[in-house]
Amino acid sequence: MSPKPSRIARVRSLFPSSSRAESLRVGEILRKETVGGILLVTLAAIAIVWANSPWADSYFALRDFEVGYEPWHLRLSLGAWAADGLLAIFFFLVGLELKREFVAGDLRKPSTAIVPIVAAIGGVAVPAVIYAIVVAGAPGMVQGWAIPTATDIAFAVAVLAIIGSHLPSALRIFLLTLAVVDDLIAIGIIAIFYTETIDLIPLAFALVAIAVYGVIAQLGRRFFHLRAGAAWLVLLPIGVAAWALLHASGIHATIAGVLLGFTIPVLHKKTARAADAGPGLAEVFEHRFRPISAGVAVPVFAFFSAGVAIGGVDGFISAFEDPVVIGIMLGLLLGKPIGITLATWLVTRIRRVTLDPSLRWIDLTGVGLLAGIGFTVSLLVAELSFSSGSEHHDHAKVAILTASVVAALLASIVLGIRNRRYRQRANANDG
Repeated sequence: MSPKPSRIARVRSLFPSSSRAESLRVGEILRKETVGGILLVTLAAIAIVWANSPWADSYFALRDFEVGYEPWHLRLSLGAWAADGLLAIFFFLVGLELKREFVAGDLRKPSTAIVPIVAAIGGVAVPAVIYAIVVAGAPGMVQGWAIPTATDIAFAVAVLAIIGSHLPSALRIFLLTLAVVDDLIAIGIIAIFYTETIDLIPLAFALVAIAVYGVIAQLGRRFFHLRAGAAWLVLLPIGVAAWALLHASGIHATIAGVLLGFTIPVLHKKTARAADAGPGLAEVFEHRFRPISAGVAVPVFAFFSAGVAIGGVDGFISAFEDPVVIGIMLGLLLGKPIGITLATWLVTRIRRVTLDPSLRWIDLTGVGLLAGIGFTVSLLVAELSFSSGSEHHDHAKVAILTASVVAALLASIVLGIRNRRYRQRANANDG
């Protein structure tokens, strides 16, 4: 009688090894985002110091200085331009990256894609529930429930790139995809729950502009003989018009970035291309806009959003009497790792899969802690949740900044230890 096959032999791997091309591409993104993450932290630190210095009035005057064209609802403060305008570039790349992952990346297979999607949902739901429980019964605070649900890609991957030189590539891809899906969920939350009124006429024109943008992006090479290197010059003004119209409709304008990113054609890595065809449109946009996003858009937004008058040590301590602060910090520091790890564990139970042999559950816990770095999108949601200048508005920013720093430190400890373990294993194999 032949022996019964072992269960381990039949189970599938939760994070299968990625292709070399995908690993190299993710590594390149990590390097670019590392520079952006350093700039983000630097400008945020400058803003905090400036906002709490004797020259604080000049910082707030700069942030609140208005420029633009009033009839189109485009007369905004510099801080609002950073949140509504510059972040649209960031979210354009989010949309482009998400489409690439599902069209040409390792997540094009539903069996693989389900893992980071479920993990992202868990990482959004649990922090929101924790926040809601903490502020339950407190008037005017519940609208901040979405603040601790976001993960900052630039900040998180910057920390990972610094401390995770020997971590498995599957873990890096998991974090990147998790953060992208997380941001997509955050954008959906903003569109649904933080849009008070909608003007249908500008919205209709915005959708037309996005459709025209998509048609040119998809068919420009074939019917208009537009090379990818020149197509962006045609598409850019249409994209700006779509952004302005969506902003005028009352929907947060960063959503235009995601929608436009989805329209860009992404070639499957097995798709043949003529030798003289040149790079595709997705590659051109990635090359041109990622440095702008990581090096300018996100750091400038952080500069204008992170500046909050703490009021010295006493003011910082007193902020923790606000349930909003406790809810945000618990959501980011506990809700994120619990939600991500628990959701991933449930996937393994339901789908009868196991971790890749090179990974351990402590690795996922470290990624969950890293996902607790909310920062960019959390600051954006805080701007939408509480009116500027209100106590909860400033306290929410204090909580986001504090939780992000603590999450980065905790993740650095956990993943740093794991990185040393993987480095020792690699050295032993080389020996």
